Amino acid sequence: MKKTTILLSVLLLSLLPVRGDEGMWLLPLLEKMNSGKMTELGFEITPKQIYDLNNTSLKDAIVIFGGGCTGELVSNQGLLFTNHHCGYSNIQQLSSVEHNYLKDGYWAMRLDEELPCEGLSVRSLVSFTDVTKSVEKAIKRAKSEEEKEKAFEALQKELAEEAGCDGRYVVGNLTSFYGGNTFYFIVYKVFRDVRFVGAPPSSIGKFGADTDNWMWPRHTGDFSVFRVYADKNNNPADYSEENIPYTPENFLKISLKGYENGDPVMVMGYPGRTNRFMTSFELEETTRNNEIAIDMRTIRQDVLMKDMRSNPQIMIQYADKYSSSSNGWKKWIGMNETFETLNVQERRAAEEESFAQWVNDGGKKRVKRYGNALTDISESVNNRKDAYYMITYLTETVGRIELSSISARISHLVRRMSNAQTPEEKENILSAIEGSIESFYKDYSLATDIKVAKTMIATLKDRIPAEKLPDFYQIIDKDFGGDIDAFVENIYANSQFVSAEKLNAAIQAGCDLFADPAKTIHDSYSEAISPYYQIYNAESERFTQGKKDYIAGTLEMREGEAIYPDANFTMRLTYGTVMPYSPRDAVQYNFYTTLDGVMEKEDPNNWEFEVPARLKELWAAEDFGDYALANGKLPVAFISNLDITGGNSGSPIMNGRGELIGLAFDGNWEAMSGDIIFEPNYQRCISVDVRYVLFIIDKFGGAGYLLDEMEIIK
Repeated sequence: MKKTTILLSVLLLSLLPVRGDEGMWLLPLLEKMNSGKMTELGFEITPKQIYDLNNTSLKDAIVIFGGGCTGELVSNQGLLFTNHHCGYSNIQQLSSVEHNYLKDGYWAMRLDEELPCEGLSVRSLVSFTDVTKSVEKAIKRAKSEEEKEKAFEALQKELAEEAGCDGRYVVGNLTSFYGGNTFYFIVYKVFRDVRFVGAPPSSIGKFGADTDNWMWPRHTGDFSVFRVYADKNNNPADYSEENIPYTPENFLKISLKGYENGDPVMVMGYPGRTNRFMTSFELEETTRNNEIAIDMRTIRQDVLMKDMRSNPQIMIQYADKYSSSSNGWKKWIGMNETFETLNVQERRAAEEESFAQWVNDGGKKRVKRYGNALTDISESVNNRKDAYYMITYLTETVGRIELSSISARISHLVRRMSNAQTPEEKENILSAIEGSIESFYKDYSLATDIKVAKTMIATLKDRIPAEKLPDFYQIIDKDFGGDIDAFVENIYANSQFVSAEKLNAAIQAGCDLFADPAKTIHDSYSEAISPYYQIYNAESERFTQGKKDYIAGTLEMREGEAIYPDANFTMRLTYGTVMPYSPRDAVQYNFYTTLDGVMEKEDPNNWEFEVPARLKELWAAEDFGDYALANGKLPVAFISNLDITGGNSGSPIMNGRGELIGLAFDGNWEAMSGDIIFEPNYQRCISVDVRYVLFIIDKFGGAGYLLDEMEIIK
């Protein structure tokens, strides 16, 4: 490992990007990179202005929003922009039939109208330190994986103590890069009082819904507004009425000057997960796994949508659940399509042939170091193949039955409470029980879950061999004559978990929740899936080592090239240009869309393409204020060749001076394989134009006072 670390250090010190559009670059390495390419593209901002741990820089304005998105601070009073789909679950939690903020939108007109979001947090980067040598030293004497894990955990604890982490308001993560060949310790401040300021109705923020998802041209106003609060000393704190708007170290200036084709742009954010070193063996596995998940989610989503469309209450309850499911579903459809059309598996196989040849040409030393890498990966993938598919089948069917899931969680907590050793421990567990019950049943439709249970149990029976079915299918055959519907109805008729009232009464009465009929499904599901996880996990060590060696070998083979680590939800920067593209023969897409396109897509009979009356009035009157283009049109969205993935949602798109011009919210259909392999001719980042954001806040929402606290450059 020591040799690999030296190699990586040399590589990272001599990075010379081959082009500006590809690469999710680690910010601590910006100054070590040759920034000439950025200068050539027209950037005026310097690496120091982007990232500087000792002084204020752009990185101080970029935050992790919730558990999987990016946000940016846009005022000195903690005002924050992110995507509508990033704030969606919080908006849903705050909504009711009487106050449907998803459907109608919401705008706070004063600070006291900003709505607290329970459980929502924002994380701000404090430090990013290379600790590779410390990790190597800590695990050097470990003789087993268990000893390595213990050494790793001990080092994590030591580094956290040195960084002053308290585990709540200051947290630290020991994070690996390049397949475990490099490690950084990353420290964040955690702000736990975040309030909802405003968002457009879903007919703007989610315009196009599933049909337009992952597509260009796009006309979605995908943004929402929140505010970060702190205590009186400007430190992170839990929610309190005494808290005040947070004063950040930095916030982004907003530019109304727009962009032209070829203008330099960059994105900073927290891309979630890429696998740019994925092998052909993993690609085959992923393709088949996607097919299973697509099939199962199609069936379940149809059940959910039918109930959602028939009942406003269920529409609110299941809006976020459906959106989360369908987003992955459509992404996997696109991934499989582009895997095939762009010959991704064949291209990766060719790369592996080149790697194998390079290994064999390097003599005994290289063969000893890297000769088993591809074999370890391929054999591990093959050995876990059937187990992996069964995990997916079980998880995407009976694993999606909500009554089963809540029965497991609450039963476990109740048993823990009965074994609690101290009053404090008991109180904490009781609080967890109460919180779980409140949050679950608020967004639970019993009738919908019964339909899902019947459908998914029947679907699983049709998809896998009888001998692999969970044991409760034997009960269906023996006690219910094979009638799945009768079995499900019996379970729900006799379970204490069908409502918060019944469950609370059962807990008060001291009922044995582990004997509840709902546990029949969960326990049988757990027993069925457990051996498959054991098989999968048994292959993990060999697979991980093979992948680590393959990545290390690839870095050595391509020494001198700019090779960025895979995304892992750490702050990254990508730079490139505003750029159109041609998806297929004789078709050329422009690099921006306007409000005219919204009106062209309007379909009053399709909920995905409804247009608010107020928006139509503003369009007809051409009442666009300072937000219009020179030709009088109102911009909505634009594309660039920036390299993004999930987690970048809500990330700021900035011009060459570091000024905010848009919010990233999607990728395009023609490059859905982008998490695996970058496609420079096709891959585009879709962003909502900040001028459309401000127009909706100001002209449509009537909350123009919010713009007064922003620094807007006209």
